[in-house]
Amino acid sequence: MSFELPKLNYAYDALEPVIDARTMEIHHTKHHQAYVDNLNNAIKGTEHEGKSIEEICKTASDVPAIRNNGGGHFNHTLFWEILTPGGSKEPVGNVKAAIEAYGGFEKFKEDFSTAAKTRFGSGWAWLCKKEDGSLEVCSSANQDNTLMPGVGCGNPAILGLDVWEHAYYLHYQNRRPDYVSAFFEVINWDKVEENYNKL
Repeated sequence: MSFELPKLNYAYDALEPVIDARTMEIHHTKHHQAYVDNLNNAIKGTEHEGKSIEEICKTASDVPAIRNNGGGHFNHTLFWEILTPGGSKEPVGNVKAAIEAYGGFEKFKEDFSTAAKTRFGSGWAWLCKKEDGSLEVCSSANQDNTLMPGVGCGNPAILGLDVWEHAYYLHYQNRRPDYVSAFFEVINWDKVEENYNKL
């Protein structure tokens, strides 16, 4: 079965002014669609056809076309899901408790923002859940993610931020720190909690 571009749970303009409608439309229909199309072409007729995107990220990272496009599909799918119009303002449930154990929301926010702002070139910042339930912040280059061997902290991500220029440049130009700061206004903490509890 081929992978498909996921539908968004909100309109392209719903995240304004944090993320503008034009950026959302291009990001979703052009960039993410290209990752999906290229991934389907790359896995066609291979042992990876029919595997889940998680399994592909874990096992096919030595094939550049599959690594880049599989990572692009997985990363963006997670990204769209943890965004919501207006944001849910603060963590809830088990994630809230884990962030408090991490050192509190402000420490998490500072560490996550630093990971996002200091990732050289294109990449992602991640909040990941360790086996003991504690949290860790890391980043990865390009469309790599922490499911891939040797990437980041090596634990599954429950929240991610795209810091490729295509994610913010139309609105923020070279002001990545402003984009990173605004991101906290549109996080869907209910979805992050769901991601945490699934692992």
